[in-house]
Amino acid sequence: MEALFKNLLIAGLLLTVAACGSEKKDYLDRMDEEHKDDAPVENAASETPQSAEVTEETVTYATVNGNEITGYLAKPEGAEGDLPGIIVIHEWWGLNDNIRMMTRRLAGEGYVALAVDLYNGKVAESPDSAGTYARSVEQEPALDNLTQAYNYLTENRNAKMVGSIGWCFGGGWSLQTALAMPEMIDATVIYYGRLVTNKDRLEKLTMPILGIFGAEDDGIPPSAVNEFEAALNDVGVTNSIHIYDGAGHAFANPSGNRYKKDAAEDAWMKTTAFFEEHLKE
Repeated sequence: MEALFKNLLIAGLLLTVAACGSEKKDYLDRMDEEHKDDAPVENAASETPQSAEVTEETVTYATVNGNEITGYLAKPEGAEGDLPGIIVIHEWWGLNDNIRMMTRRLAGEGYVALAVDLYNGKVAESPDSAGTYARSVEQEPALDNLTQAYNYLTENRNAKMVGSIGWCFGGGWSLQTALAMPEMIDATVIYYGRLVTNKDRLEKLTMPILGIFGAEDDGIPPSAVNEFEAALNDVGVTNSIHIYDGAGHAFANPSGNRYKKDAAEDAWMKTTAFFEEHLKE
């Protein structure tokens, strides 16, 4: 009987792993479709200025599988005292100039913002390479990377409060960061990222969630967003979920072909107000 139980347990674990792998493949296949005509292009919106002058530097914040991981850190110029921290998680293009710009904008709002690198230095310039890099990211090393980012902000930069934010690929990992550190992350922002609707997993979240999505997004469709919102409400997680009409996937990326100015600017105002409320004492 004991041997039978062990075999059933192992079989159940294998089925769970297979299901997660299948779900990841399905999600990444949808992202391939969403981004097939997209590219990280230069345009006027790509250089949106921050609201205050900031300083920037490249920092080594983690060691994963024996490899040192470097990120991009920005903070307000001349800031005195300890600042709240934000973990900034890149889209599936990687830690590129757009993410550095968004990191500076967040820093300009009064934070020490650390853009992490889940691709270990690789940056995509085409949908094909972006898909390849995204598929190479494994759960355990990625969460190790993000946990060390949290530790870097709290231990090396004295952040007393820490939030997370990510877009697309990074939006999903922002949620995964919250799930992995439910007692440590103080506020989580998800821009059209891969969602979790399992109530048993969501009920352990203790931080508020801000979700930003597009009504025309076939990769993260409104039906999935509504299910996510309902699950959060059912388990008592404070949340603010917004679905923008006329906006598709990656609508807030000013360096992409899908940028929607009005929706992106409104989402940014909601993002800064959310972090202001939950990260600043």
